[in-house]
Amino acid sequence: MNALARPNAAPVALITGGARRIGAAIARLLHGAGIDIALHYRASAAAADVLADEFNRLRPGSATALAAVLGDRASAEALVSATEAHFGRLDILVNNASTFFATPIGTIDAAAWDDLTGSNLRGPLFLAQAAARRLATADFPGGGCVVNITDIHAERPLKGYPVYCAAKAGLLGLTRSLALELAPRVRVNAVAPGAIAWPEQGDDFPEAERAAIVDHTLLKRIGSPQDIALAVRYLVLDAPYVTGQVINVDGGRTVRL
Repeated sequence: MNALARPNAAPVALITGGARRIGAAIARLLHGAGIDIALHYRASAAAADVLADEFNRLRPGSATALAAVLGDRASAEALVSATEAHFGRLDILVNNASTFFATPIGTIDAAAWDDLTGSNLRGPLFLAQAAARRLATADFPGGGCVVNITDIHAERPLKGYPVYCAAKAGLLGLTRSLALELAPRVRVNAVAPGAIAWPEQGDDFPEAERAAIVDHTLLKRIGSPQDIALAVRYLVLDAPYVTGQVINVDGGRTVRL
């Protein structure tokens, strides 16, 4: 699809975890299509400000950076309200923010549970709830739109990560439930990455394990954040009759899992 014409106000997307890595790739691709961007961040203030400045140089007034710790209703409502206050509208919600770390059985505590479920499940739920009214009235082709970033391990668990996998499995179920709850005015879909970018905590994935994952992938290589961004762009801009679906972007890995 060509970049959106902007005779009036541009559509607005709120992207959680939008300052870096996959979130930044999604933000760049949607911004390039004429969509204004609210970049949520938790701790990456400098990266968020740099990216927002980049977007505003390209198209003045087209981006803002908003801080929030996700996981409860109040913070979700405040983030949605701040987006609306800045742009006057909200058409697209991309729930990308995520924490990821190992929780072997015997080590799990309440803090790990709250952290992993807060970013991967509770945050998306409360944000979708807070945004639902505005998304239902969005002046956007195909109606309002929610895209959740899940994981191929939502359906095929990864050993050593039971809390993360449970949270992502919940997000997968939430995607389908929200598609029912918010129809017909709001589409809700998900993108499930496979091996895209290795965790920044490199000790979690030793080199031998990384090589084994790549070898198990049909395309014999890891993907890039751009691969996920392209799938999100499709669901946002080119899929007005698609809802309740999950696109695996995994180089064919799930075929063999």
